[in-house]
Amino acid sequence: MTAVGAVVATTSGTVLSTSVNAQASSIVVQGNRRIESDTIRSYFSTAPGEPLSAARVDEAIKAMYATGLFRDVRVSRAGGRLVVTVDENEVINRIAFEGNRRLKTEQLQNEIESRPRGTFSRATVQSDVQRLYDVYRRTGRYDVEISPKIISQPNGRLDLVFEINEGKKAGVRAISFVGANAFGRQRLLDVMSTAESGIFSWLKSNDVYDADRLNADQEAIRRLYLRAGYVDMRILSARADFDRAANAFAITIEIEEGPQYRVGTVDVESNIRDVDGATLRRSVRTQTGSVYNVELVDKSLEDVTLEVARRGYAFATVRPRGERDPSTLTVNLVYVVEEGPRVYVERINVRGNTRTQDRVVRREFDIAEGDAYNRVLVDRAERRLKNLGFFKNVRITTEPGSASDRVIVNVDVEDQPTGQFSISGGYSTSDGFIAEASVEERNFLGRGQFVRLGGTLGQRTRGVTFSFTEPFLMDYRLSGGFDLFFRQVNRSSFQPFESNSYGGTLRLGIPITENFAVQLRYSAVAQRISIRSDQTNCFTAYGAPLNQFTDVNGGVHYLEPTDTRATDIMAAGGVNDGPALTGPNGLPATLANGGVNPPFSCLADGEVSVALRAVDGRQRFISMFGYSLVYSNLDRVNNPSQGLYAELKQDIAGAGGNARFIRTSGELRYYHDLTNDWIAMLRVQGGHMLGLGAQSANGGRLDAIDQWFMGPELVRGFQTAGIGPRDFAPAIGGRLADAVGGTMYWGASAEITFPISFLPRDFGMRGAVYADAGAVWGYDGVRQFNTGGGILPVNLVDPVTGRNSAAHAVRSSVGVGLLWNSPFGPIRFDYSWVLSKAPWDRTQAFRFSGGTRF
Repeated sequence: MTAVGAVVATTSGTVLSTSVNAQASSIVVQGNRRIESDTIRSYFSTAPGEPLSAARVDEAIKAMYATGLFRDVRVSRAGGRLVVTVDENEVINRIAFEGNRRLKTEQLQNEIESRPRGTFSRATVQSDVQRLYDVYRRTGRYDVEISPKIISQPNGRLDLVFEINEGKKAGVRAISFVGANAFGRQRLLDVMSTAESGIFSWLKSNDVYDADRLNADQEAIRRLYLRAGYVDMRILSARADFDRAANAFAITIEIEEGPQYRVGTVDVESNIRDVDGATLRRSVRTQTGSVYNVELVDKSLEDVTLEVARRGYAFATVRPRGERDPSTLTVNLVYVVEEGPRVYVERINVRGNTRTQDRVVRREFDIAEGDAYNRVLVDRAERRLKNLGFFKNVRITTEPGSASDRVIVNVDVEDQPTGQFSISGGYSTSDGFIAEASVEERNFLGRGQFVRLGGTLGQRTRGVTFSFTEPFLMDYRLSGGFDLFFRQVNRSSFQPFESNSYGGTLRLGIPITENFAVQLRYSAVAQRISIRSDQTNCFTAYGAPLNQFTDVNGGVHYLEPTDTRATDIMAAGGVNDGPALTGPNGLPATLANGGVNPPFSCLADGEVSVALRAVDGRQRFISMFGYSLVYSNLDRVNNPSQGLYAELKQDIAGAGGNARFIRTSGELRYYHDLTNDWIAMLRVQGGHMLGLGAQSANGGRLDAIDQWFMGPELVRGFQTAGIGPRDFAPAIGGRLADAVGGTMYWGASAEITFPISFLPRDFGMRGAVYADAGAVWGYDGVRQFNTGGGILPVNLVDPVTGRNSAAHAVRSSVGVGLLWNSPFGPIRFDYSWVLSKAPWDRTQAFRFSGGTRF
């Protein structure tokens, strides 16, 4: 038995000041309830013959504290024995959260380290409280109060309760910019994900201060300036000042812009013997004299890298070398191509994806395991992953592999919700009130597929649509999908017939470059047109008198004198409430007053053009193949401010079905940021319909409803179908003629949108001024129609002016607009002044459209 020296107190418990000889049997353990004595003795064990020193006892005590199982550990001497007295931590029976209304309990549980059936540690609880504070602050609640409470239970157990007073959300009161002259405040705010608080704060969550989000916003602003040639631009500071009294942040971003640079000389320098730099020049997108654009530099790096790899140099690296010339404000660019280190990708690790499948992430890489490592292609994959919208965060890092020429690529992602249920409602002057409900998923089952089901119900229209898109068809960078639909459109002042259509489309998208794509499709549509019988009761001649008669039940009817049909013709809204009437040649047996009543014109209740009557009640089936050529380098899809969009579409009907035509249309839009968020847009569009095959017996090779019916989508200030050829034959008694469509159209528009400076940005309102011009002309529909009782003509010549409505005539207008990007969806108001029109055109000065989504 070895004497034990005096006992001294330390922060780790109580230790001995001198060494003792102690065996496991001479160590007495006291106070333990759940933990075995031998387990505690094992912390103090030494090698045979080695004394138990004070340092060794201190290490043992620290090790016991580190387990988190003990609240207190004391060591003392009792005779020749070492006495270890412990006070075990309680076991957590359950963990509860009280007062959390904004954040779910499951979300808070995932943030803390304390666990039910785990040991209780005050240090861990304090750490958990700090984590909960951080979670609430990320949601903008800086005055939150969190108090941990302990409720003791029998047998050394306790309940841990976090009492939470969430407080009010601390919003972003204002975002200001110092030193920003090249871009207006609105333009800078548009690229930021952080938004200012306002009257619609209850509808959004990005108006709270988040340090990580602000860092990302700074990078977005920096990229904006670098795309516009400000290569010296620096963000000097981004300060967030918290006003506790107002419970809000004021963010101030100080910018040093510097001058705008243009591209000087551009060259490709190759240090690879068999690769001529001059031959790589066509892969470079930056052009001498253009404004320096960092995105074009990045894309040039990618294109040159891929071109060199195709020539057999997979390890080649391409780096830009820029030389600024402040005197001429130009940047001379040299793309340097050289042999890189021969490093291979050993493994690609995808981590953090709890929902998205690994292959969805891996397919965005142009390199695979075993391929040559290339940093440019890895950066390209990172941009693609961020653009998917599936992940909240994307970060790609590398680490050394199992050998010096191996590298491991780690892809860390964080999934975010990608589904959406929406209910939309709105009103437009063409469709009336309309409501839509839809559910969509952009990452269906974690496979990256897009699925959408929607339904529409309105005053004049109703329908159902279903869409499915696979962005990587058969693991190739091809998009494939299909659409199914049913749509019913009721008659209106713009359309004198009812249309019921259903069908589907198969789609295939082929990306050629980052900006250019080809889309192939096949569509099959079944359609039936219905016209009210009271608008098709002219059989022999327009305006022919109808003799009035009454049936045995007193119902009033009208019949053409020369009609030999077996059925009577009723007046508008009349109901045949009597038995079938028969007489000589099918005439009624008795005419009221002997058939000498004043005649009633068949036009009195309205009459539809025979160009439309030709398809009344006929089941149409349209089978057509089509393609689209699409080019876009817009800076953003929604509300673009810079770039070009061009699309050419062509559909060929005739592969089966009873419609045969070639329909071609095109559109080009150019956007340019003039200054301080004044955006100019120029648009030109055009279309042509060509009927295939021989003319029908009634003349024409097209059904009228297949032609172009244009209105405000071409020239604002006109009604839907308010421009183009019309049939004047039934236009008697003050009734306007029906639109019958044209075979060709063109349109041109110029528009400038601008911020409304005296309104807060949170209102989301912009003003617009515009000028439109266009024309719809040509006609290849039926020229006459056999009604069964006679032949009625189509008359395209205005009887008042003698002008042919199918001839080319320019319509034009100017106007002002108000665009509201409201939390309920985009809403637009337009007021137009028509400058030139035809006498038969239908105008509409005010137009409103919009909707809501929640």
